[in-house]
Amino acid sequence: MNVRFEPAATGLKGTLVAPPDKSISHRAALLGAMASEPVRVRNYLVAEDTTSSLNAVRALGALVEERGGELVIRGAGLREARVPEGVIDVGNAGTLMRLLPGWLASQAGRSYTLDGDASIRRRPVDRIAVPLRLMGGEIEATEGRFPPFTVHGARLHGIEYELPVASAQIKSCVMLAALAADGATTIVEPAPSRDHTERMLAAAGVPVSREGARVSVGNADELELDEIVVPGDLSSAAFAIAAGVLVPHSRLLVANVGVNWTRIGFLRILERMGAIVVGDLEDVPADGSAVATSEPITELDVAHGPLVGTVVEADEVPLAIDELPLVALLGCFAEGETVVKGAQELRVKESDRIAGVVDGLRGLGADIEATEDGFAVRGTGGLRGGTIESLGDHRLAMIGAVAGLASREGVEVIGMEAAAVSYPGFRDDLAALA
Repeated sequence: MNVRFEPAATGLKGTLVAPPDKSISHRAALLGAMASEPVRVRNYLVAEDTTSSLNAVRALGALVEERGGELVIRGAGLREARVPEGVIDVGNAGTLMRLLPGWLASQAGRSYTLDGDASIRRRPVDRIAVPLRLMGGEIEATEGRFPPFTVHGARLHGIEYELPVASAQIKSCVMLAALAADGATTIVEPAPSRDHTERMLAAAGVPVSREGARVSVGNADELELDEIVVPGDLSSAAFAIAAGVLVPHSRLLVANVGVNWTRIGFLRILERMGAIVVGDLEDVPADGSAVATSEPITELDVAHGPLVGTVVEADEVPLAIDELPLVALLGCFAEGETVVKGAQELRVKESDRIAGVVDGLRGLGADIEATEDGFAVRGTGGLRGGTIESLGDHRLAMIGAVAGLASREGVEVIGMEAAAVSYPGFRDDLAALA
């Protein structure tokens, strides 16, 4: 589906209620399926990726019912995942593909095969296979590292594991495996990453502690979760925030948005570039403090303003990984140069996002070049417009839409349907603001 987005000459105005958080919705489905008692989930994201998670847990024995816009998940239990008749289809959901094996690896004597779409089949799983093997599990993957792959469950034991990269997905996979392992498991992060799993496990009564870069998880007999409330997704709202910053005469209020400190890296980068985005943000917790059991929520006041270029260093990348392509777009409108370093992880997302963003924005008139681990953008005051291909990547599709609103001539997005993976209502929300 090709959709054209014209310049928003009069600006964007109004209130946007941030759509439910995709990362937390995935985790809510999995933890609900692992729990022994029914779990109520409020504000679950209804999108292609998160529907894949619900279908996966149904295949594993969980019952999922909708009650007045809420979900009630009656789980299979921590150690009682059913073996489905066929493969577990993760669709396009990379989070599901990397987290689910942590639960399945602890199902002793049972095996599960996971597969997905063409994009998923290009995404490696060796980074989760290594720690799971150290714990006693086994993954047999295509060419040793790609889907489809089979998880062979076993009796696991706790380990201490240093993550090769800062990744909430790898960390969460190991944490889920640790729940049914003998002894405690400690994960050492090279840099902080999203801590949603830690918070949810702590809320479920699991012993979770953090000391500096070390996160420790004890085993559990069962998960005790009554209710999970999913906050608004900052990664999805970031596209409207960027549009409000870039389009002249704009003034937006973004409501019900989650501002967990491990997710607000993009807002810190915006602040450094001179953007006007005001809200009550969560502070970084003190070293050794208890793991929080809830997610902070706020309103963000966004207005158009001039931007200056900035440098995003490698240690900032994990806290803004999904929004970094937007930094490239913002850099096109900023004075000076904007550089992102240490973001090689973008090359193994739904597409090679470094190549996709650089080629796509260059086709719209950007002065941008790719580097091995990021990109460099020289601000030219804006973008001409033209055509951009989504490459089946939801975030590239939405970047094209925002670029169209802020461009001089408008942008046609080829493959706009990709946005439905994470944000089905994106076009309607933008139209309401314009």
